[in-house]
Order: sequence, then structure tokens, then C-alpha cells
Amino acid sequence: MTVLLREAIGDRLRHARTNQRRTLRDISRAARVSLGYLSEVERGQKEASSELLASICEALELPLGELLHKVAADVSAIDNVEVAPVDEKVEAGKRRAPEREKTEAGELEGGRLVSELIGNDLADLRISPPPRMSPALRTTISAPKMVAA
Repeated sequence: MTVLLREAIGDRLRHARTNQRRTLRDISRAARVSLGYLSEVERGQKEASSELLASICEALELPLGELLHKVAADVSAIDNVEVAPVDEKVEAGKRRAPEREKTEAGELEGGRLVSELIGNDLADLRISPPPRMSPALRTTISAPKMVAA
């Protein structure tokens, strides 16, 4: 899996800004960068120069070295991800039934779906337990009231 450096840097900059609960406008003013250009940098559409990165990092009170260290960790984590081979027998748009395994009792058991990922770093991804859901459907919609004429 290949990741573009400008996308990894943009993700990290956006993460730092949103963790501080600051707006694009706030950072663009402090860094003296246009709002549109900063937005494109965060989305990985523009590759920022070292001077621009230094200015944005200063506005975020984030050392440039720390930003680059985190980006390097993210890129390394993505490079170490193994992609499962695609089963060519599965037609496009159709899903396979989940594979099942035999347990010691001879019963079939299926795997579980990953509900969400937790973590701020790509290197810190963890599987969380599935959310508890009620089997009953709750609704606040009631039938219209009939008025006698």
C-alpha cells in the first residue's frame, strides 16, 4: 500500500489543528497562509514547502521535527500493512458468506466484524468491542390524531 507524503503530512496537520479545537481560519491567519491553500495542504492536494510547513507548525505550536517524526511513523505503519489477496472467483459487487471454522464441540463458529478503530496514530489502531444495541426498534413517531367534525 502506497501513501503520498503530502497526504500523510496533511492528515497530521489537520489532526493537530482539530485536537486543539482551532479553525482553519485561525491557523491560516497565524501562519500567514491563505485559507484555501491551507485547506488544500491538509487534504493532501498541495505539497507545502519547508518554509510553509515551518510557519504552519509554528502557528500550531507543534515542533516541525515532531510533525515529521509522526508522519514517518504513520508512513512506516502503512508500509507494514499486509493486504489480503483478492479472491478472483468472487464476482464484482457480490459478497461471500463469512468463513466458518469448526470448534472443538463440532459446532460452526463465524468470525466477528470489526465495528470501529480507535487511536490517534495509524500505528495505534486497535479493535474495540462492538457497541451494545437493543433488538427493539424505538421510534418517536406516533399516529396522527383524528379530530371529530
